[in-house]
Amino acid sequence: MSQMGSPAVSQHDTPLWTVLFRPSNREQLNQRNVLIDGIGVGITAGVGSFLSVFLVRLGASSFMVGLLTAMPALTGMILAIPVGEFLSRRPNIIPWFARSRFLVLLCYVLTGLVPFVTQTHEPELIILIWALATLPQTLVSVAFTVVMGGVAGPRGRFTLMSRRWSILGLTNSLTVVAVGQMLNWFDFPFNYQIIFLGSAIGAFISIVFSSSLKLPPQEIRQQQQGLLKTLREHGGSLKQNKPFLNFTIAQFVFRLGLTMALPLLPLYWVRAVGATDSQIGVINSTQTFVLMIAYFVWTKISARRGERFVLLIAAFGVSFYPLLTALTHTPNLLILWAGIAGFFVAGVDLVFFDIVLATAPAENQAAFVGIYQTTVYVATFAAPMIGTAFSDAFGLIAALILATVLRFLGAGLLARMGVGRGV
Repeated sequence: MSQMGSPAVSQHDTPLWTVLFRPSNREQLNQRNVLIDGIGVGITAGVGSFLSVFLVRLGASSFMVGLLTAMPALTGMILAIPVGEFLSRRPNIIPWFARSRFLVLLCYVLTGLVPFVTQTHEPELIILIWALATLPQTLVSVAFTVVMGGVAGPRGRFTLMSRRWSILGLTNSLTVVAVGQMLNWFDFPFNYQIIFLGSAIGAFISIVFSSSLKLPPQEIRQQQQGLLKTLREHGGSLKQNKPFLNFTIAQFVFRLGLTMALPLLPLYWVRAVGATDSQIGVINSTQTFVLMIAYFVWTKISARRGERFVLLIAAFGVSFYPLLTALTHTPNLLILWAGIAGFFVAGVDLVFFDIVLATAPAENQAAFVGIYQTTVYVATFAAPMIGTAFSDAFGLIAALILATVLRFLGAGLLARMGVGRGV
């Protein structure tokens, strides 16, 4: 499979205003569509941040709420590689990407319809809806990386993704604020139904602009063979492709530390520090705000100092976050640490996205992205459960220290195994 639609080198430096309002060629038009699609996704994701709250208010158990996070990760662990292989045999994956994304976003609308359909077993029906959504979610996660790489080209990944993620984050944040106010306008459950039905605006924006992307067709292999034989071939290719293999191993260890801390941090904020809801809101919003700005900062730093410099500084920088949290007993310091962590997380996001595309073989890009995404899903599924179990046995501080150790170990592997060198 060839690199999909690598734009001319000069395209990645086009000013944002020109890309959004005066695109002059196909490459710029594709970039505009990606950015506006991010607005649609940001709107719906902002509404989606209230999904677990809606379930709790409907009487869902803790187990059901936990399933919302576990189900996509579990499905991805099983299907990411087959999905990647499937996409690698499609001449045009844009329709699969756009329609699958639309199906996922449509599930928020269906969630809003549930209380109109039945007044009993609403949580179970909503969980069923999101269980069915896990297949298109897996397809989107694999296709997204390939499609964004095709739109950006090798020289424009940092710029495109920093713009998209910043616009998406800003839209998400504004939507969360607006939805929080709108929920006070009506009684429950109609207030939640209104916002979930309103998320159709974001889904519509996304399907219109994501389906408008135009990329050259993929070159697919003529030989069609069984999945098991194909996977054995990929295993041999992995051994030969040291940059991709080294990156996949090192980032997996690092990601275990990243995801292990996700449920531990809010637990520590509440139980150990006694942070209020408003203080927790400031912690989260500070990190999001810094993250949006940091994407642009790291893009500039990468252009001057190189990608490996960004990788190592960002990876080691964010590794301190759980330890600093464990040593903190005042909410104001938690806000500072969250902001610093957001700065380094942005660098990790950008570099990981770029390296997976740079090291995956061009002729099998979607399949190798599927392998990478499988490791992401495994870490996302397993590490939080290990972390919470460890905290129950040895305490929150010990669990946060374990997450710190894993992050440093992963960052050390990124350095020792030469990840990002020559990319």
